[in-house]
Amino acid sequence: MHILVLGAGVVGITTAWYLRQAGHTVSVIDRQADPAMETSFANGGQISVSHAAPWASPQAPMIGLRGMLDSNAPVRFSPTANHRQWRWMGAFLYECLPGRMRRNTDALARLAVSSQAELQSLRHALKLEYEQSESGILHVFSERREFERARARAEWLAPHGIRIDSCDAARCIDIEPALASSQRTLVGGLHAPNDETGDAHRFTRALAAACADAGVTFHYEITVEALDIHENTVRGVAVRDARGVRGLLRGEQVVCALGTHTRQLVEQHGPRPALYPIKGYSITFPAGPNAPRTSLTDEEHRIVLSRLGDRVRVAGMAELGGLTVTIEPERVQLLTRLARELCPDAGDFDAAEAWAGLRPCTPGNVPLIGRSRIDGLWYNTGHGSLGWTLACGSARLLSRLMDGQSPAFDFPCLTGRRH
Repeated sequence: MHILVLGAGVVGITTAWYLRQAGHTVSVIDRQADPAMETSFANGGQISVSHAAPWASPQAPMIGLRGMLDSNAPVRFSPTANHRQWRWMGAFLYECLPGRMRRNTDALARLAVSSQAELQSLRHALKLEYEQSESGILHVFSERREFERARARAEWLAPHGIRIDSCDAARCIDIEPALASSQRTLVGGLHAPNDETGDAHRFTRALAAACADAGVTFHYEITVEALDIHENTVRGVAVRDARGVRGLLRGEQVVCALGTHTRQLVEQHGPRPALYPIKGYSITFPAGPNAPRTSLTDEEHRIVLSRLGDRVRVAGMAELGGLTVTIEPERVQLLTRLARELCPDAGDFDAAEAWAGLRPCTPGNVPLIGRSRIDGLWYNTGHGSLGWTLACGSARLLSRLMDGQSPAFDFPCLTGRRH
C-alpha cells in the first residue's frame, strides 16, 4: 500500500526505511528543504539506552518548582494561560507517581534495547557513517543523594540487559581523563559501556539517501496543512508548497511523525494527543586536544557532552512554556558555563555555535506509537529527549503494527481507542 510519512526527522526517516523494507510504497513530506533540519539537527548526540527513564518522577515536581523561582535553573517552567499546558501538566504529575514511573521506565527500556539493536544492524548493513563512537556514556554526580537515586534507577534497568557500572570519583577519571581538570567535586558516576554517540543529523541524512536509493519518494518544502478525511478515514493530506500553491497528496495510510507539530495538525480533526514541546539548547564547537572521548552526562545540571569527530556537542536545558525556538543568549551562557565547569579543556568554547529545538514530550515520556482513532492515521511521535535513542526501534515496531503483526516485545502501543 501507499503510505505517507509526515516528517523527515530521525523518527520519520527511520519509519520510511522500515516501511519500504516491508514492501510498501512510501512518500515522505517535510516543510524543510532537507531531512533532519529541526529537532534532529543538533541534539546531544547520545544513544543513551542507560538513560531510558522518564522525566516524570517523584522528584520532578520539586525540580519544576525550583525552575519557576530561579531563572538560571537548567529546568525552567513558565506558566501560561494555555489550557493545553495545564492539561499536560496534570497528566505529567500523575505519571510522577512511583508505580507509573516504574511502568514507564520498563516500557522505555524495552524499546531502547530493541532500538539499539536495530541501529547497529542498520549501520553494518548499510555501512552508515555519522561520526559514531561506541565508547559508552559516563553519568557523573556531585551530590551524594542524586548519585544514590540514580544507582537505584540503574538497578531497574539491569533485568533488561542494560549494563551500568557504579564508579567512585577516581574510577570516573580513569574512564575519562578529561575530568581530572573538572571544577566539580565528583562523588561518583555510572558508566554505561555499551551506550553510543554520533551525529543524529548525519545519520538521518545518510539513511534518507539510502531510502531514496530504495525507492522512497521525498516531497521537501511542502507544508502539511490538514488531513484529508472522509467518513473518519484518512485519504491523504492537504499541502502547500514553498510558493504558496495548495494541493492534495493521496495515500492509503498516513504516519504522523511531525514531533511537536503533530498535535496542531490532528486537533483540528478531533483527536487530542498528549504532546507538549519542551525546549532544549545545544552548542557545538571545535574539540581541543584534551577533549573527552567518552560521552558525559551531568545528571544534576541536565547537560550532556559528546565528542563528534573534531567537534564537541553540549546539549541541555528543559523549558516548559515556550513554543518558539528563539535562542536566548542567557540560556546559552548558562549552558556554556555549566559545560566549562564540567570539562574546561573540552575545546574552543568561544567559537561555539548555538541551536535550540523543541522536544515532543508525552506526560510519561513514553512515545505514541500505533493507531489513532482516525482510520488510516498512525502515530510515531512524542519521543522527548530520547528521539534518536528510540527511533529505529519505534520505526520497526510501527512497521510491524501496520502489517498486522504483534509487537516483538511488551509495549503500550496505541489501539485507536483514545488517540
